[in-house]
Amino acid sequence: MADGISTEPHRLESSAGEPAAVAGFASGVWVVVKREMGAYFDSPIAYIYATVFLVLSTTTFMNSFFLDSIVDMSAYFDMLPFLLIPFVPAMTMRTWAEEHAQHTFELLMTLPLRSLQIVLGKYAAALLFYLLILAGTAPIVIMLAWLGSPDMGLIFSSYLGALFLGAFFLSFGLFLSGLTHNQIVAFVLATLMGFAFVVSGHEKVVAVLDGLSPSWQLGTWLLESLSVMPHYESFTRGVLGLGSALYFLLMIGFFVWMNDVTLRRNRY
Repeated sequence: MADGISTEPHRLESSAGEPAAVAGFASGVWVVVKREMGAYFDSPIAYIYATVFLVLSTTTFMNSFFLDSIVDMSAYFDMLPFLLIPFVPAMTMRTWAEEHAQHTFELLMTLPLRSLQIVLGKYAAALLFYLLILAGTAPIVIMLAWLGSPDMGLIFSSYLGALFLGAFFLSFGLFLSGLTHNQIVAFVLATLMGFAFVVSGHEKVVAVLDGLSPSWQLGTWLLESLSVMPHYESFTRGVLGLGSALYFLLMIGFFVWMNDVTLRRNRY
């Protein structure tokens, strides 16, 4: 009887402590998010990135739109992966490399935060910035709705795919930035990795690689196992598949975890 009474307060304390721990963790992440968003918009770099990306992407889309005269955004989402190959590395190359270059990394590490909170904060800020830029393409949707009757379900699915694709690129861009103190090296590595993930899903590349190694079928293996394109194209076709969503979530989780491992190695 006495044992049952004595253990009850511990159970209540444990159950009450879990939400507090989660709230404390989220609060720490939010501190880093605010710091990073301030760093983005305190300099003209963020505005330059957003302007260049939006002008380039919308101009390319409008050229295709007037040539094809089709009221949909397929042309935009088809070219988006190739635009993100250099654009996302340009966003992420400064994330960790600049901390080392300006000798603020040591100051960041003195914050009473876990390494995972810092990593998630930087990642969330980069993702939020990407979402703001992606939202800048909303006038295209408004224009198409005014001109005709586009498939809004397909447009929503394609935007969801664009969100997953950008989030994936950001995850390995941040990880690679954490491996080096040089922004140019971080940019080149992330660009090459993005190029590999995208081009490995191109049918001509798959055919060439399969032709070079017929017994291994290397091109097909890369397409089915590693390439981002089949999963992204699933969304742009309007198919909200669980397998494609899991691919993105697992890959993002892997690179965020690797970024945390790298940070803890440099921290201690």
